[in-house]
Amino acid sequence: MINKTAIYVLWMREMKRWWRAKSRIVGSLAMPLFFLAFLGLGFRRMTIPGLAGDVGYIRFLVPGIIGMSILFSSTFGGLSVLWDREFGFLKEIMVAPVSRVSIVLGRIAGGATTALIQAVLILGISYIMGFKIINISSIFLAVVFMILIAVTFLGLGLIFASKMRDMQGFSIVMNFVIFPLFFLSGALYPLENFPVWLRYISKIDPLTYGVDGLRGALIGVSSFSIFYNFIFMVIFSSVMILLGAYFFEKSESV
Repeated sequence: MINKTAIYVLWMREMKRWWRAKSRIVGSLAMPLFFLAFLGLGFRRMTIPGLAGDVGYIRFLVPGIIGMSILFSSTFGGLSVLWDREFGFLKEIMVAPVSRVSIVLGRIAGGATTALIQAVLILGISYIMGFKIINISSIFLAVVFMILIAVTFLGLGLIFASKMRDMQGFSIVMNFVIFPLFFLSGALYPLENFPVWLRYISKIDPLTYGVDGLRGALIGVSSFSIFYNFIFMVIFSSVMILLGAYFFEKSESV
């Protein structure tokens, strides 16, 4: 049975931990902003194959960088599980009279909220660099895709964290997972530029549909329809939540 109080407490704990770690906030924004500065501004005068004529590279890039930020922050959210196991907090919440599904939902809610805040901050800063959206209402649709991306990869991080015990090993393994997902998603370049065989592989990458949905919402240009992207992201996020809850249920607290 889902316990709303447990979900709220765990959500609040994640929010307080995030807010108190100022270096974590700055660090999570630094890499996306470097990408925007060096790639977006550096290639803004170049003609990129596959881009529509009226879409500059900075407008194309911003949704991809937002997706990248959410991907990294959400996937590495699984580290908090390993920290809690290391210092005994996980054992305490495991023996509490609440379902493990509630614990999973609380962690995902906290991680998704912090990832969403970071994404919105990046979106705001991108305006300084010349990014423009099609209309204000499109922000709400973009936020939906941001949440779906965050939930999907928080679930993925939770799956790996539930099966691992070593924090250093987790970071190494996740880097091998994250970077292929990022580069296959079309975050930095149009999917149409991929070879046909690589384009098929990119279609099994959840981030592909998340980034494409963000582009459709924010700049009105996408490889797939927004509805198509939305349906796939709902499916991916639901599967990842279920798998994350299953593996967390089977994990040991010590």
